[in-house]
Amino acid sequence: MAQNVPFSKQMRIATREIHNVSDALVNAKLAFALYDSRVWADGLLIFYDVFKHLEQRVPHDFLPPELHRTAQFEQDLRYYLGERWLERHTPKPEVRAYLKHLQELEQENANLLLAYVYHLYMGLLSGGQILQKRRSIGRRINPFRRADAEPAPDAAVTTFEDHSIYELKQRLRKIVDDFGARLDEETHQRMLDESRKVFELNNSIIRTVEGVGSANMRIVRYIAMAIAAIILMQYVVRNQFDQKQEQTL
Repeated sequence: MAQNVPFSKQMRIATREIHNVSDALVNAKLAFALYDSRVWADGLLIFYDVFKHLEQRVPHDFLPPELHRTAQFEQDLRYYLGERWLERHTPKPEVRAYLKHLQELEQENANLLLAYVYHLYMGLLSGGQILQKRRSIGRRINPFRRADAEPAPDAAVTTFEDHSIYELKQRLRKIVDDFGARLDEETHQRMLDESRKVFELNNSIIRTVEGVGSANMRIVRYIAMAIAAIILMQYVVRNQFDQKQEQTL
């Protein structure tokens, strides 16, 4: 690939296929997380150990402290699982396999962990933001939600209070691009290989998220209908506004 292509873009291109053909089961699990707190909490739990491991092992010049999420994971998990959740926590076999791979990479070349830093944290800064917003909407329009139920707090893990999302993304891209500019050919290829491996391992642990019953499937249908109705209403209102604007001109 041309040397003038930023390395962060090369990494995105290298993962485009596996990203686009993500297992349908994975997408279904994430969809359930939009309204089901048990699925959301299980999703947080499977990634907790991965993020914690990276934040303990990767130096700050590759993983700046303002991106660290361990404390935020723990805050959210205390809300959903109780104050003593960590005492009961044992990583699933798939998560342990993920951690084992990271440990092996560190023995081979610790710099390869940057592939995981880039894709996982960019995921929080991009898809994680979208998922949290959709989840917030899904909870509000859930027809089975108790009227007296207290609203769940915004997810700490996707909230970056002291820095803008744009700023953090740009900083992460710069770290990766600067690193990629000085790589030898072998390490360059290993980084691209590990970029694809990130998604393989992510899919393997997301598949372990517990499913939901048929009753919740009905909720999904209601929510989907409600969202479709909102989109349709927005379209109608916008269309009416455009027509009035045309009449004014």
